[in-house]
Amino acid sequence: MLQLQDLQFVPFLSSTEIKEAIEKVSVQVNRDLAGKKPVFLGVLNGAYLFTAELTKRFQGDCEVEFIKLKSYSGTKTTGNVQELIGVENLEGKTVVVVEDIVDTGNTISEIIKILQAEKVTSYKIASLFYKPEAYQKKHTIDYIGIEISDKFIVGFGLDYNGLGRNLPEIYQLKEA
Repeated sequence: MLQLQDLQFVPFLSSTEIKEAIEKVSVQVNRDLAGKKPVFLGVLNGAYLFTAELTKRFQGDCEVEFIKLKSYSGTKTTGNVQELIGVENLEGKTVVVVEDIVDTGNTISEIIKILQAEKVTSYKIASLFYKPEAYQKKHTIDYIGIEISDKFIVGFGLDYNGLGRNLPEIYQLKEA
């Protein structure tokens, strides 16, 4: 059991399961982007660990950039996506958006608008975790590490009010 502020969490995914999911995604990315020099665009704060692990496994030249968006308050999405740190100079580049988790898809939709405005050549979306039950958009998620149910999780970059990002495992909110 894990206590973060007012909530309790239970173990959900081990560090081994996370590593296997990252390996699966990295094999696909290396296959699809062989010979290209992509920009890995990590979505802060949650995807910082996944971005580091994925880029370490990329077998070629690449760039790393970050964008910071906010859509959560506590354990719920607000439905509004705020851009806190933007991107620049992606025109003509191949971009891999690196997300910690895709649930409603609102953040992905906002990032795609930004990439289109930046006139990127192409983009792919990689997400360590994906909640198909919660997904409300039509954008393709090209690389998915692990599909999970629509439950709130923390660890490996994901947080609850800023806490839990440093955990090497994933914990799920304990049912009442």
